[in-house]
Amino acid sequence: MPTKSPLGSKKIMAFVATEGAAQAKAFYRDTLGLRLISEDPFALAFDAHGIMLRVTGAGKAVIAPYTVLGWQVKNVAKTVKALLKMRVIFERYTGMGQDDFGIWNSPTGAKVAWFKDPDGNTLSITQF
Repeated sequence: MPTKSPLGSKKIMAFVATEGAAQAKAFYRDTLGLRLISEDPFALAFDAHGIMLRVTGAGKAVIAPYTVLGWQVKNVAKTVKALLKMRVIFERYTGMGQDDFGIWNSPTGAKVAWFKDPDGNTLSITQF
């Protein structure tokens, strides 16, 4: 019988790297609307609907070539339009068949749109 992991019932937290705490703070707090919980020389901590997001200071942020953080939304088109008003720029990927707003209809039926934070981390919104 497998041993029960002590982490299976624990709350997860997320991390993204930043080279510029001031820009990251403005983006995650003011543009995306996350509540700033704390700020210290190591990281900015935000409440992302009960999940802690730590935007960690990095001398040189290494940006992953894939989505590092995403949100589930009820209406992706409505969310894209709201974020466009906040000056968020949505990514376009060759061959993805995205609509005029950058929304991709996946084979599973999910609708996804991608954007970047000030450091270039790829973020997404998805409607399932």
